[in-house]
Amino acid sequence: MTALTLSTAAAPGLRADAIVIGVAKGANGPSVAPGAEAVDKAYDGRLAGVLETLGASGAEGEVTKLPAPSGFKAPVVVAVGLGAEPDKDAGFDPEALRRAAGAAARALAGAKKAAFALPLAEAADAGVVAEGVLLGAYSFDAYKESAKEAKGAKAKANGKAPLAEAALLGGKPRDKAYKAAIERAAAVAEELNRARDLVNTPPNDLDPEAFAAVAQAAAKEHGIKVQVLDEKALTKGGYGGILGVGAGSASGPRLVKLSYTSPKAKKSLAFVGKGITYDSGGISLKPAGHNETMKCDMAGAAAVFAAVVAAARLGLEVNVTGWLALAENMPSGSATRPGDVLRMYSGKTVEVLNTDAEGRLVLADALWAASQDKPDAIIDVATLTGAMMLALGSRTYGIMANDDAFRAAVHEAAEESGEPAWPMPLPEHLRKGMDSPTADIANMGERMGGGLVAGLFLREFVGEGITWAHLDIAGPAFNEGGPFGYTPKGGTGTAVRTLVRVAERVALGDLG
Repeated sequence: MTALTLSTAAAPGLRADAIVIGVAKGANGPSVAPGAEAVDKAYDGRLAGVLETLGASGAEGEVTKLPAPSGFKAPVVVAVGLGAEPDKDAGFDPEALRRAAGAAARALAGAKKAAFALPLAEAADAGVVAEGVLLGAYSFDAYKESAKEAKGAKAKANGKAPLAEAALLGGKPRDKAYKAAIERAAAVAEELNRARDLVNTPPNDLDPEAFAAVAQAAAKEHGIKVQVLDEKALTKGGYGGILGVGAGSASGPRLVKLSYTSPKAKKSLAFVGKGITYDSGGISLKPAGHNETMKCDMAGAAAVFAAVVAAARLGLEVNVTGWLALAENMPSGSATRPGDVLRMYSGKTVEVLNTDAEGRLVLADALWAASQDKPDAIIDVATLTGAMMLALGSRTYGIMANDDAFRAAVHEAAEESGEPAWPMPLPEHLRKGMDSPTADIANMGERMGGGLVAGLFLREFVGEGITWAHLDIAGPAFNEGGPFGYTPKGGTGTAVRTLVRVAERVALGDLG
């Protein structure tokens, strides 16, 4: 991962491959953002005009490269757009800084060192810039020959290694708040990038057993207690949902429990993640064009895994348990059929009307298991429904909950983290559509509002009196388009930052 340093050095005398500055979109053209005063001075105060001549406007994510002024030890200045110029006395939006830093870091692939002279009004700004750099420099090339030619470093698709080092100018190396902000950014970004790696790993190399092994190794490294239930233990325990989904695969399912405990904790959280390592749809087979990216159907479990490890690394004063419901959904002679009835871990029976509505089945067992520990709150994360993508698009996830105040608090945490999300309802009238003449409930209901129907199904398996929220990350979990800001093509690590922020707020006692 890109190395981070805080630096008080002046931009002209710093040895680096590039100096990164911010440019805002003003009413009368681009304007140079705070932090780049020394660079602007070297252009005789005409840097904004030069950039405008080159076509720069200051629009968010826009990257413009130009030769550095005479006397600079860095040969290149990289101007990155911050979007609209803020009102007087108002700072730049943290997400704008994060995205700008990410876009610049990606544009500097192959560079050994870059100095970031972006606006750092306070320690929190240093944290978001650091986070943007680390997330923007991400590259997944484990399966590319070009990676072997990068002298041991991870290489990008064009053969260039990610930016090796970033110095944040204007930072205060001896200031505890600045140091803490950088350390937090590094821990969260490293674990989020680990989640991205898992999502991007092809399903022939990441089945439920392999995912469980990754979790076990990380747990050992960071002092997290881990328990793995294999097919035998799942059968003995009566986990009919997880077993039913995994029945058609040669790779057996797993339920992984990760437990981070703090001696100073007063509250406990449970995070539950859908971990379908590949989703063919089962007997209700997906049509061509809908299964090529289904290695990403374990993104919820990857987010939960990363969040628990990040909480441990940060030493948060809250107990956090992660549940990874892992299975591969495949068609075969032993696969669950439409019309079959499964007896879940809770004891309820479910009529399976569509085997491609499998995520809610594994989550149901994991939610009930998590409820037995009686945590103060449960949050599940899942790439659950195409209906949520139709409702909110590909960059925003939906939040449902059995408590309006908790739903609002989770939404606030998402906004603070820079993750687009939107609160969604759980209309009671949709529950009737899941009534089954054969079982306690069916795994399908009305087609319209399908994302909300799935949320209502999951609510049935949350223990009585436990506050719960459901994050449907089907849209933003996997980016099929081009990279933008700090978001790469492929796995994004969506929800990791929200979960970590929720845990931090609970530890501080300010989450409802």
